[in-house]
Amino acid sequence: MACWRLPKRRMLFGRFWRSKWANSVSDSGDLGRPKRTYLAPASVTIGIESDLVDLPKIPLSMSAIVSFEGDASDGAIVRLLQPALLEIRAALRRDPGALMSLTPRQLEELIAAAYDSAGFDQVILTPRSGDFGRDVIATKNGWGSVRIIDQVKAYKAEHRVTANDVRALLGVLHGDRSATKGVVTTTSEFAPGIATDPFIAPFMPYRLELINGKNLVDRLRALSTKAG
Repeated sequence: MACWRLPKRRMLFGRFWRSKWANSVSDSGDLGRPKRTYLAPASVTIGIESDLVDLPKIPLSMSAIVSFEGDASDGAIVRLLQPALLEIRAALRRDPGALMSLTPRQLEELIAAAYDSAGFDQVILTPRSGDFGRDVIATKNGWGSVRIIDQVKAYKAEHRVTANDVRALLGVLHGDRSATKGVVTTTSEFAPGIATDPFIAPFMPYRLELINGKNLVDRLRALSTKAG
């Protein structure tokens, strides 16, 4: 079992179980005081704030991001699990690139959770296959009702979203007559020239929105700040 000996500091996040122990973190505290040991499972990230040592980056790893509340015609109705949002805040404070460690499905769940946290009345996570180009469907009822379809792309930094990818979502938006807006969300960046493409630009920003990695991190930080 690996053991890290660290100076005294403030623990930002931690969840502890009595099974499947993995890494341990020891804190000797002041001289003459007993040593304390914190244990955490490998599937949980612990964020530690310290100016004394340069800790290695710890990937964002969450066992559960959303809860499944029921079925809908397009997929499963989901709700945010609040501890996940706290973990996201701790991870993004330490490393803005932490989202890159999520699987494509985890990222879809995270985007669904973000819509729920933003106050949408119903958020649907579509199946892994047969989703017709819609990964997340978020609906807000009442005054100014909207139904957003979000296509989520978990790409590495060097893999950019192309103009053809965005045009494909516009085709989905045209086919889904109940959708009021389409969003492409990615962990990377969009190819140059998309914002001025004559077949894309006329739809932005009211019918189409493009969220790159930096925008996504900023939005998640804002949501977690409101929640915490």
